[in-house]
Parts: sequence; structure tokens; C-alpha cells
Amino acid sequence: MDVASATSFYGEIHVIVGPMFAGKTTALLRRVRAETEMGRSVAVIKSDKDNRYGLNSIVTHDGEKMSCWAMADLLTFKTKLGFDAYSKLDVIGIDEAQFFGDLYDFCRMAADYDGKTLIVAGLDGDYLRKSFGSMLDIIPLADSVTKLTASCELCGKKAFFTLRKTGDTQKELIGGADIYMPVCRQHYVSGQVVIEAARNVLESQQIQEDVYLEAAPLSSQLVPS
Repeated sequence: MDVASATSFYGEIHVIVGPMFAGKTTALLRRVRAETEMGRSVAVIKSDKDNRYGLNSIVTHDGEKMSCWAMADLLTFKTKLGFDAYSKLDVIGIDEAQFFGDLYDFCRMAADYDGKTLIVAGLDGDYLRKSFGSMLDIIPLADSVTKLTASCELCGKKAFFTLRKTGDTQKELIGGADIYMPVCRQHYVSGQVVIEAARNVLESQQIQEDVYLEAAPLSSQLVPS
């Protein structure tokens, strides 16, 4: 095997990250369609946790749509697709990649040993601005990394962060504009202060209500018949 053919066997990994509403899925689909137009065989995968627009389709916030494989994990994709069909694939797109716990292992194996080009899109940070899943882990594997931005919903400046508008605290809370908004640094910080203050008020009100309910039976016993 000569150097040129050996080099062509190996795949590539291209990572697209950013906050919600930054156009990550749109960028992924644009790249996938470009690969298809060049005659390359393509498959797209998304996490089966995200069924907002149907389980077997990737849909952008603008309504752009493409059929996909909905998977609980990535390492079983080769078996589910079939080894022969997998061997004929040139490109694999992965959307909402932060939800896959085996993302690092799959990308490394698919690019290094199976010769696949991977286009991986997902959130690099959660609503607390902490790393989300394995997205940041695959950056050392990547040939390229694209950081997209949205527009701050409150001022229109570039938005690098995702602000959760509800008081829910679980890391994975799937939703859209009803739960999240893209914000700049200023409005992320001020927004977190407002949300925390509102949460404290609600917790205080709940404590007072619980105390009242616990005291109510005792008070009724003290009333003379």
C-alpha cells in the first residue's frame, strides 16, 4: 500500500458546537447534503432522547428536515445498520451528540479504523456553562472545530451561552424556546441572578405553606367545642 492510499483510508472528524439556537443542526445538514451531492454515502444519527419533532427525523428550529437513525448509543450503530451497509458508508452525521455517552469511543474507532468522515454537532456547555456529555472530549480527536453563536434574545448581541428559564435543575431537560434562550455574557449572569432569586422566593413560600399546613391541625385541636 502506498502512502497516498494509506492516507485516504483514514477518516476525519469535524465538530460543530455552540449554544442552543445557534444553527448547529442547520450547519450539520448543510454539510451532509454537500457530501451527498458529491456522491458520497451518508447516514445521520441522533439521540433517541430527543423526540420533539418525531423520532426518525432531524428537524432544525427553522423547520428544515432530514430522516435519521434514532439511537440510544453509537457503538451499536454498525450492528443495527448491518456490517455490509456500514462498510459502504462514507460520512456519518451525529446530531445532539452531547447525549451519547460513548461518543468518544465511536468517533475514534469510526475515523481511525473504519475510514469514516464524521460531522458531529452538539452543545459544548449546559445551562450552567459546564461541559455537556463528551462533546469537549472529542475535540482532541477533531480535524476541525466550529464554534457557532446565536443572537442574545434580550439585546441582540452575540450569544455564546444557553439560559434555562425554568427552575428545573436536572442536567438533561429537553426543550425549546419554552425552556431555553440564547444569551450574551451580561444577560447570562444577570439572568441567573434573577432565576436564583425567584427560586429562593418560591422555596420560601413553599416552606411557609408547609409550616402552615403542619400547624393547622394543632390549631384546630385548641379551639373549644
